Amino acid sequence: MNPIVQISLDVTNIKEALEIAEIAVEAGVDWLEAGTPLLLGEGLHAVAALRKAFPHHPIVADLKTMDGGYLEAEMMAKAGATHVVVMGVAHPATIRAVVRAANDYGIAVMGDIMAAPDPVACAQMLEANGADYIIVHTGFDERGEDPERTPYDHLDRVVGAVRIPVQAVGGLSIKQAAEMPKRGAPLVVLGAPLVIDKKEFKPSTNREELLQILRRVVAEVKGQAESEGTP
Repeated sequence: MNPIVQISLDVTNIKEALEIAEIAVEAGVDWLEAGTPLLLGEGLHAVAALRKAFPHHPIVADLKTMDGGYLEAEMMAKAGATHVVVMGVAHPATIRAVVRAANDYGIAVMGDIMAAPDPVACAQMLEANGADYIIVHTGFDERGEDPERTPYDHLDRVVGAVRIPVQAVGGLSIKQAAEMPKRGAPLVVLGAPLVIDKKEFKPSTNREELLQILRRVVAEVKGQAESEGTP
C-alpha cells in the first residue's frame, strides 16, 4: 500500500487538537488520530469535533480498548471515527467484539501489540481475529524506564509474520518515523505534541515551524514511495 502519514493529537482539549489538526491537514497529513489523552479529556466529543472540522479525513480513535469492545467501537463510529484501536493483550472475545462493531458500522480496526509477551504471536492472533492493521507500539512508560526499548525490537519480525499493514509507534524520531515505509511499515505516525525543542514535550508555539516540519516529513515519506515505485 502507499504510505499514509498520520498525526497523533495527544493533547487534552479540543481547541488545541483542532489547531494542530488544521496545520497538519495543510501540510498534507492523511489521517488524524484522536489520541488517548484527548479521548480521556474530551471523550467522543473530540471525535465529533474533528469530524465536523475535517469531514473527508480518516479519524483514528486511540481507545486502547481492553473490554466492552462492541460498545466502545460503536460509540466512536457514531461520533465519526473511521478507525478504532483495540489492545492485543485484551481477551480475544473483546477483539472479536470490536471487529463485529467495526463490520456493522463500516470502520476499521487497528490492533496494538504493546505489552504483549510474544509480539509476533499477538500480531498473528489479531490478524486471525479480523484486525485490519497492526500497531507495533513501545509504550511511553516502558521507554521511560528503559530508554533503549523501541519498536525496532519487534518490527521486522512482526512485518514478516502478518499480511496486513503495520504501523510503528513509540520513541521514534521524526527521521525514523519517515523511514518506516522502507521497513515494511507504511503507516507513518507523527506524535503531536511534537518534540520541537529538544526535551520539551508540548505543542509548538510557532505555527509556521510546525507546518514546515510536517510538510518536510510528508514530502519525504511520499517522495520515497514515488522513487521506489510503490504501487
